[in-house]
Formats: sequence, C-alpha cells, structure tokens
Amino acid sequence: MNELTKAEEQVMQYAWKLEKAFLKDIVEQFPEPKPAYTTISTVVRVLVKKKYLQFNTYGKIRQYYPTVSKDTYFKRHMKHVIGNFFSGSPSKFALFFANNEDLNLTELEKMKLMLEDKIEKLKEKND
Repeated sequence: MNELTKAEEQVMQYAWKLEKAFLKDIVEQFPEPKPAYTTISTVVRVLVKKKYLQFNTYGKIRQYYPTVSKDTYFKRHMKHVIGNFFSGSPSKFALFFANNEDLNLTELEKMKLMLEDKIEKLKEKND
C-alpha cells in the first residue's frame, strides 16, 4: 500500500467521514479558502489509481467511496513509522511518546489501565 501525501490524506479524511461522496461533496468539506475544484479532482484521481478510492458512475457523475478503512490505513501507517523510527519496536514507540508528550498523571494512569486490560484479555485468550 502506497503512502499518502498530505493532500491525499486530507481528501481521504473527508472520504472516510462521508463514506460515499460526489466530488462536490468532498470539495465542500474543505475550509476556506477552498482548494481549486480541479486540484481536488486530481487528488481524487490519484487516490483511485492508488486504489484507496473506487467509484460508482451515475451518468457522467461519479460517487466515490473508500476501499481502505481509516483504521486499516492508520495501522499500516503506524507500523511503517514504528519500523522506520523505532526499529520495529512498539514499546520503544510507547516510551518515546510517554517521554516526549506533555502527559499528566491522569493520562498516564489511563494508558496504564488500558495496557493492563489488554494484557488480561490476551492472557484469557491464551488460556
């Protein structure tokens, strides 16, 4: 799966939000000043070529829809980041994040509880 440019990712955010959309619907999602319609059209065509979007045709109009879920894209993207910057170690990533973000005690405790819950679920699954 090809990485997305910033512009492609922004269009995909709107496509995921809308689920099915005509080009005009995607354009309307952009804040002012909106990019040119033709610019967004070009990005959408690239996303179709990269197989992130597909479309149904109604006469001369196309309705686009994502072929990759936001969750799937995010997981692949994070796997790539962790692989490139943290030697493939999710724990190194977590430690980097915990050390370099302004996390307060409450946020760290929430993270700890979520991790403990995940550990318990994995233990139950393996029993």
